[in-house]
Amino acid sequence: MSDDSTGTPAGPQPEPLRFFGTTWVDHTDGYQARRAGVAVGSLAAAVAACFVLRFAYQGLEIADVGTPVNILVVVMFATCSALAFRHTAAAFTKRPDPDRQASLRGLLAIGFIGSLLAYFFRTLTEAPGEKLHREEYETAREQHERRNKRRTGNPSKKRRNS
Repeated sequence: MSDDSTGTPAGPQPEPLRFFGTTWVDHTDGYQARRAGVAVGSLAAAVAACFVLRFAYQGLEIADVGTPVNILVVVMFATCSALAFRHTAAAFTKRPDPDRQASLRGLLAIGFIGSLLAYFFRTLTEAPGEKLHREEYETAREQHERRNKRRTGNPSKKRRNS
């Protein structure tokens, strides 16, 4: 079935994923290369971010702010990165609550290394969010098919159980 006016198939359309578009549906058009690129890119960005944080830490040491501040900064970045990793990994399997997402925006920004690492580890098995989108897409297709299923025969001649 297709919509003749636009040339697109009727029914639900797959939602595009960042960096992958809709190639996640049938794993075509360089899907594997994109996965490898996203994995390498997210790991490289995480490594670069660690170097930037190391330079920031060295700046704190040069400023001689004291051991408690140095420890506090390290603990803060480690905690925020762990929470961002967990939140990002969970967002690949279920839709996050928009209100909670907004309240965690600052924490996720501080722990961006954890989010980058979550992207890296997810791309080793699939496109980030592919499983969630595939489940939603298949459910929408099944519902569309059930709603548009053609009836066979004349409904007025249907047997009645009396």
